[in-house]
Amino acid sequence: MANLKEIRNRIGTVKSTMQITSAMKMVSAAKLKKAQDAITAMRPYANKLTELLQNLSASLDGDAGSKFTDDRPVSKVMVVAITSNRGLCGAFNSNIIKQTNALIKDTYAGQQVDVMAIGKKGNDILGKRGNVIANHSQVFDDLSFDNVAAIAQGLMDHFTEGNYDKIELVYNKFKNAATQIVMTEQFLPLVPVEGDVSGAADYIFEPSKAEIVEQLIPKSLKTQLYKAVRDSFASEHGARMTAMHKATDNASELKDQLTLTYNKARQAAITNEILEIVGGAEALNS
Repeated sequence: MANLKEIRNRIGTVKSTMQITSAMKMVSAAKLKKAQDAITAMRPYANKLTELLQNLSASLDGDAGSKFTDDRPVSKVMVVAITSNRGLCGAFNSNIIKQTNALIKDTYAGQQVDVMAIGKKGNDILGKRGNVIANHSQVFDDLSFDNVAAIAQGLMDHFTEGNYDKIELVYNKFKNAATQIVMTEQFLPLVPVEGDVSGAADYIFEPSKAEIVEQLIPKSLKTQLYKAVRDSFASEHGARMTAMHKATDNASELKDQLTLTYNKARQAAITNEILEIVGGAEALNS
């Protein structure tokens, strides 16, 4: 009977776990809907702003905006790793950490590479290497454009002051609830426009090209970082919802297996008791 008691305890534990994972799945599903709507609504604006910047850049002459396009020899690199503050979301965080480590060990081997963590999980793990210089995990407590723009402004200041020659973003791009794509995106210097620029839109500038670029490029960079954080935020809830859905299914399957094992053990115990009674009765009759 001790064996039956252990199995009953395990069944109770699995049921409790299944209730927790099911509740977490529903919470993440509700949060995912809001986060997905936010990133879906933002993408057209961000893409149009990038298109406008490219068309404007195609018509520029001279060194306007050169402080953000200065492609100098790379010796110091900043990697912005965007993770989550909480776990239980499958490989969401580990994929970002793996990609960040690959940049440090392979892509920029032999160069000074510092990490800025946006997300507690990335800070906790990457911080063990000793090259995390800043952590902005609090941004997820109040995710707004102004809070992310302040981080972007700090990155721009680092670049223009010569503290870093290149800044990379590593984050999960949201595709759907089950799929997140790990992205490595160059933040600074600005990637030059590729292809034929002869078809750039004909704009009338007021007050001047240089002044417009001076305002447009920083706004575009802030929007780029905000979009990356928003993408990561939606991806986090999608990954957690998927992970908790799988965990709930696994717990349900394990519960069924344990219940079957319990029934078999209980049936065997009852059969043994019947055999003992029958054997005792026959011994008395003989």
